[in-house]
Amino acid sequence: MNSLGINKSTKNTKVVVAMSGGVDSSVVAALMKKEGYEVTGITLKLYDDTKQSKENRQCCAGQDILDAKRVSEKINIDHKILFYQKKFKSEVIESFIDSYAAGETPIPCVQCNQTVKFRDLFKYAKDLKADALVTGHYVSRLQVNGHANMYRAKDQKRDQSYFLFSTTQEQLDYLRFPLGKIDKSETRSIAEKLNLNVATKPDSQDICFVPNGDYASVIKKFRPESFKPGKILDIGGRQIGDHEGIINYTIGQRRGIRVSSANPLYVININPEKNIIIVGEKDCLEIGKITLRNLNILGSKKELDQIINIKVRSTGKMLKAKVKILKTYADVEILDKETGISPGQACVFYSKDKIGDKVLGGGWIHKTINKNLSTNLTDLIITR
Repeated sequence: MNSLGINKSTKNTKVVVAMSGGVDSSVVAALMKKEGYEVTGITLKLYDDTKQSKENRQCCAGQDILDAKRVSEKINIDHKILFYQKKFKSEVIESFIDSYAAGETPIPCVQCNQTVKFRDLFKYAKDLKADALVTGHYVSRLQVNGHANMYRAKDQKRDQSYFLFSTTQEQLDYLRFPLGKIDKSETRSIAEKLNLNVATKPDSQDICFVPNGDYASVIKKFRPESFKPGKILDIGGRQIGDHEGIINYTIGQRRGIRVSSANPLYVININPEKNIIIVGEKDCLEIGKITLRNLNILGSKKELDQIINIKVRSTGKMLKAKVKILKTYADVEILDKETGISPGQACVFYSKDKIGDKVLGGGWIHKTINKNLSTNLTDLIITR
């Protein structure tokens, strides 16, 4: 049994490493080569390049492809580039725009992992007869009797399990995540010791196709008709202002509402059908229940029948919750206080055991129920 848990010698084990051009995936490729595996690095070309700067650090851009190729040459592995721009545009960019236009707050990085990375790259690695697909994600994987489980990474500040909740069991059995048991600082130290050209390269910060975090500019480019003026209402249904398009707003937003009030106002709900923004004070943001769609379940029924932990945003805290799975969707009762949860984001399930925080799966947030609004008002506002 080799270090990847595969019953072969390392020299007879073929692995594909997903290389984004960053320090994490470069270190993974170098470690696999150093251990004696037969390594092929794959870099995905996903979108048309934009001008990069120190303030605009993205992944999968032209410079990243060059960096991945240089690392591959240095460590002497095969390197291939897959041109997935059309797939990425149709399944990630257009999905992102559709979600924003529907008043949601999408997470394109999850969609990217779910489609072009772990679906299409997974298939390509299988076609190459590779024994495993290896990535630089910070998530832990534990295999017992041929069945793989996913856990949060040791470095919880870098943990990416939230973005990988949609990984299927078949994919998880095939995937490997060597960085799940080390800290980011150790990764950079390894890169420096191996003299990799990306050792001090900054981490990507922006969504790759959203320069400088300006979501509205992307939507304006692809869907200019989305900028349709409408009304801003208070929770009593009274018009108190106007907006220039619902795509300029997200749930929980405070700045940029441009409505005067004695107390701060927040975006409580976005109604795309009626093209209205509903605002209220902060206590109106507290969410008691959410409904999830497009579930991916990795845990057992017994595990999910317990009170579990959930995360409703990547940087959010763990929340106690009860989950009821109902065929294609789930109802989640949140037992802790949480505000500003938005449809379009993910809700990820976790259970705590002696190993750590085990990922049980999750789903996409479809509907939220505000805790401090009356039932009738909630029914009026929440129309999804």
